[in-house]
Amino acid sequence: MTDEPAARAPGSEAGRSTGTGDPSRTLALLWGLAPQPARRRGPARSLTPEQITDAALVLADDAAAAGADGLAAVTMRELAQRLGVAPMSLYTYVPGKPELLDLMVDALHARMPREPWPDGGSPWRERLTTVAQDNRALLRGHPWLTEVAALSRPPLGPGTMAKYEHELAAFDGTGLADVDIDAALAHLLGFVQSHLRSAHDAARVRTDTALSDAAWWEANQPLLERALDAERYPRAVRIGAAAGQAQGSAWDAERAWEFGLARTLDGLGVLIEGHTAR
Repeated sequence: MTDEPAARAPGSEAGRSTGTGDPSRTLALLWGLAPQPARRRGPARSLTPEQITDAALVLADDAAAAGADGLAAVTMRELAQRLGVAPMSLYTYVPGKPELLDLMVDALHARMPREPWPDGGSPWRERLTTVAQDNRALLRGHPWLTEVAALSRPPLGPGTMAKYEHELAAFDGTGLADVDIDAALAHLLGFVQSHLRSAHDAARVRTDTALSDAAWWEANQPLLERALDAERYPRAVRIGAAAGQAQGSAWDAERAWEFGLARTLDGLGVLIEGHTAR
């Protein structure tokens, strides 16, 4: 973000990674412990970090829906214009974009559905499928989130902590050690993040070219039939043709999701069931 104070390095990854702002100020904002800015002379114009966060989310979502970079669209200048205040006045509420990104991510985490897990216990695979599907819905609704790096320094606000607690509870009864539960959850969410990034990239290509995958393959089919030698590339031609016929393109997001999630859960099953057997 180019319109932040000079202390922020323009073009740095600070605007795409959580946990890169001032730790104490960020945590105070996340937990509602930040001091309120002093009132100034002139027309009253009170804002809250929540209002600024909501406006930033709208900016990011609108830009992403239009095929643009959602994170790049969120600048203090644009936010100020949206809120009807001077750009510098926003810094009295939120120090900069790194802290604002933490607020945005935490707010979205707070709004995720969190139905209590059944008291009688449900199969662990069913619970983890729900965790994956809820996170998929979150990333589908806010595509720019797939570009946010939050693994090593997640925003430790109330929304993120509630999300983490709920998702850890999905492993209750598996018998896994605490460290393994944390690693298993990170592995599952890593699959979701990776899949949604691929799905968003594929959707962006279709938007940019105004051509569906099926239309692209149909247009290139005559040339491909002449160029691809079945004797030289027997597996590529045979398997590629079978996959393309089955899913209408080289890659289908829905089929990739179902296959990838099943294999991810199969892998966790080896860990969980192996622990139970021991």
